[in-house]
Amino acid sequence: MSTGRSFYPTPIIKLNDKDTNRLYIKREDMIPYSFGGNKARKGLLFFDDIDKGDYDCVVTYGSSHSNHCRVIANMAAQRNMPCFIIGPEEVSDITYNSVMMDMLGAHITTVPVETVSKTIDDKINELKEQGKKPYFIAGGGHGNIGTQAYVDCYNEIKEYERSNNVFFDYIFFASGTGTTHAGLVCGQILNEDERKIIGISIARKNPRGREVVIDSIKEYLGRNDENIDENTVFIDDYTGDGYGKDNEEINQVIEDIFTDYGIPLDSTYTAKAFLGMKKYIDKHDIKDKNILFIHTGGTPLFFDDILKRKNS
Repeated sequence: MSTGRSFYPTPIIKLNDKDTNRLYIKREDMIPYSFGGNKARKGLLFFDDIDKGDYDCVVTYGSSHSNHCRVIANMAAQRNMPCFIIGPEEVSDITYNSVMMDMLGAHITTVPVETVSKTIDDKINELKEQGKKPYFIAGGGHGNIGTQAYVDCYNEIKEYERSNNVFFDYIFFASGTGTTHAGLVCGQILNEDERKIIGISIARKNPRGREVVIDSIKEYLGRNDENIDENTVFIDDYTGDGYGKDNEEINQVIEDIFTDYGIPLDSTYTAKAFLGMKKYIDKHDIKDKNILFIHTGGTPLFFDDILKRKNS
């Protein structure tokens, strides 16, 4: 499968942390397109596929908080390609991401979450009846292309380890729709590495959240590898009140990490995962290890958070 990447590997930097472990961060938010993030990495591969095909519009799903929808709207607008976004009414407040989607000309339809699937099918059928050739991207970039993007990322991590004579004992990140998580585990299995890859759920609960990741791994590998079950660690202890919901602990992490390192996190994804990582390390008494946190992006949501904090 062609990767179609048009950026250099994202940097990994060591944080000047005060803990007993050596903490590093991979800055996926520095992918040089539309504020970067894991959705930009995936989007580049999806549009590589679109550009090779005979498509003239794109349909996708996501809320007003969605980094995925912002990136897809941006890549479609760059190509003068109509972009149709179906979103849930339940999470349709105005955010920096939703303002950018609108600025980029995306056609946004919000419906009750239980009717999203039917609305997507209806929109695709409507476009086809109009003689259009729509390309559908599942929410969050789900599917083998999204998984491939994080197999690529895992290989970048391996190259960093070889070049810098370091090995990460643990890799932590925000686990959402599942293909970021699936790609990293696939990369681990394909490289036969012994390490802990730990997805911190930002919304979904077990067993369903973990099952979605495992299904994506099996689909990508085309087999039921004996290591899949053991290697898929999906922690749902730190989801708080659910998707897009913050609390004072999460807000404090955002303030602390920006103050100490100048790195923006957000309450929907990265700060929730970073807090979950810290609690997991404490709970399991992990010490003297090399730990990598993957910053999966979401900078516009950081601005939503600090503005909301100021106005509260």
